[in-house]
Amino acid sequence: MSDTNTASTPLQDAGRTVGDPSAPRSGSTARSSAIMAAGTLVSRILGLVRVALLATAIGATGQVSDLFTSANNLPNFIYLMLAGGVFNAVLVPQIIRASRQPDRGADYVSRLLTLAAAALLVLTVLVTLAAPVIVALTTSFTGANLALTTAFAYWCLPQIFFYGMYAVTGQILNANGSFGPYMWAPVVNNIVSIAFLAVFIVLMGGEQVERHSPDTWTSAQTLLLAGGTTLGIVIQALVLFIPLKRLNLGLRPKFGVRGTGLGRTGKLASVTIVTMLIGNGLYLVNQRVATIASDARPRFLAQDPPVQIAGSTNLEFGAMVYQLPHAVIALSLATVMFNQLSSAHADGDLPSVRATLSQGLRIIGVATVFGAAALLTFAGPLGMLFSESPESAAINGVIIALLAVGAPFLSANFFLNRVFYASEDVKTPLKIQLILSIVGVVLALAAGMFDPRLIVPMLAIAYSVGNMIAVVVSHVFLTRTIGRYGAGHVFDVHVRLTIAGIVAALAGTALNLAFGGYDATGFVWQSKLNAVVVLVLGGLVMSAVYLGMLKLLRITELSEFMQPLLARFRRSGAGPSSPGNV
Repeated sequence: MSDTNTASTPLQDAGRTVGDPSAPRSGSTARSSAIMAAGTLVSRILGLVRVALLATAIGATGQVSDLFTSANNLPNFIYLMLAGGVFNAVLVPQIIRASRQPDRGADYVSRLLTLAAAALLVLTVLVTLAAPVIVALTTSFTGANLALTTAFAYWCLPQIFFYGMYAVTGQILNANGSFGPYMWAPVVNNIVSIAFLAVFIVLMGGEQVERHSPDTWTSAQTLLLAGGTTLGIVIQALVLFIPLKRLNLGLRPKFGVRGTGLGRTGKLASVTIVTMLIGNGLYLVNQRVATIASDARPRFLAQDPPVQIAGSTNLEFGAMVYQLPHAVIALSLATVMFNQLSSAHADGDLPSVRATLSQGLRIIGVATVFGAAALLTFAGPLGMLFSESPESAAINGVIIALLAVGAPFLSANFFLNRVFYASEDVKTPLKIQLILSIVGVVLALAAGMFDPRLIVPMLAIAYSVGNMIAVVVSHVFLTRTIGRYGAGHVFDVHVRLTIAGIVAALAGTALNLAFGGYDATGFVWQSKLNAVVVLVLGGLVMSAVYLGMLKLLRITELSEFMQPLLARFRRSGAGPSSPGNV
């Protein structure tokens, strides 16, 4: 199914670059993209550390892990459904236009921040008060599980306000040429969360020793776990006010909607809101189905011997891992090439649009196919990083492997949809999302009919199948819009990339075998440090083999893949960068 849980949605980027004369030109696009990619990479690495500590604290298959995951995911998706579309599709273009006024948009931005803060505050209060109803609707928990999830939700739902302020403030900075802070602020968030998780483990003990459960859970544990997570989001939003103040816009609270432009762009907003509701609503359906397995977990753990089963936390961990190639590499490359698509559309140059699309799909495939091969090969060691035991690691590994199959399709569909946003077409993505959501709901409901032990693995399969279907659907709509864009050439390159990936995976499998990756008592299963060692060595071996195969198969997209990434370093020695891009 289409990705709804990425750091930057198509709408966010569309609002930032479509028809935006203040957007970076070709000379600074790669530099800005490199800054964003670096921030994303550091944030993702710290995010992996945070998730590893979370698994140590409450486990990946424990009785509390799925309860917290379900509650902590709610604010992000409620924000995206109810407010994200308005901020990203309606207000951001207005920010860009206002920034070109004589006052550099000071009056407009003051009114916008005041209005956004007021609207978000009302929304957050109402949603937080409705926590019991929302948790009951979005999960399948009962009894003590439902009660503890609701308690977590009361702590987590206030994040909605700060997600919104982070988005609005970040887009104001972007409109004024300051791209770095928006992408680096999550790093601070992760550091805060890591600190609180470390304190939790020291004071409350880890899952493997304490076996946390709703019956033994305390308010102090809730404060450290949910309170620390929310504090990280708060600081992530507030830290952006430092670079915002440096813009010297003279901002102050100012009420009134004069100049907001909401009436002129209301039609666009309505379409966008519906798209966000459908896309993110699908996630909530998947979460509710996954929690069927989570709610059944105590029954399986009570068996003799205890049986561990996958729940919503395992699906969440797996989704985070399989999206790494997309978030770190594909997203940055797509951002660089999106300006080319926008410029070509503005000039009515469809041949250039088709050529850019074909090139983008091919060079992104260089990264995503390798990423999928590496994830499949080392799913077990990766699962070990986010587990409290080898048994839990094996469950995580299965979910990661099932999701990895769809990784290249996730990025391909993302880039295909870039073409619609580059032409400021929001209706076609709505149609596509509606189709994919119907397919996704059918697949999710089908997964929910299986034995609880199989529900989450079947959901993982549904994710991969949905990503594949998404590429087909987007391709059909695109060919009707822009004509043939060389899909045959793209397919041919991906076949050769897949061959290279398979050979690299065989080399990685041999190394994994040598370190006991397929033996329950093997080296890789003894500790997280051992898993890291195998991942580092395996990554080096697979990378070398993959690069060799790309040269052997004469895949020229390798050099095209490296070009925008190396552009940043080539330019770094040419002179000082623009102050707006640091």
